[in-house]
Amino acid sequence: MTGVHLLPYGNALRSYAHHDRGGYQWPGAAERMKAMRERRRSRGLHELRLVVPDARSEAVRNRIAAQVARLNPDRERDALLWIEAVSEFDVDEPR
Repeated sequence: MTGVHLLPYGNALRSYAHHDRGGYQWPGAAERMKAMRERRRSRGLHELRLVVPDARSEAVRNRIAAQVARLNPDRERDALLWIEAVSEFDVDEPR
């Protein structure tokens, strides 16, 4: 952004900038996001994006229901008992 100076205030939606010779110039969305990422990086933060199945989708709900129907109840019970047993491994007193 040649000739444009970003002022030290703004956010991801609105960043205030001006030309050297007057007038307002709003930076584009890509420039605002780049500035936001740089501010986060300077604070030791890292952006992480997650893509997850959309639980509102009927296809996703049907796929999950089919997977749940195929679960073996005995194996699931064993897994839960194991999780419960190891979760108390470092506890001083039994629950």
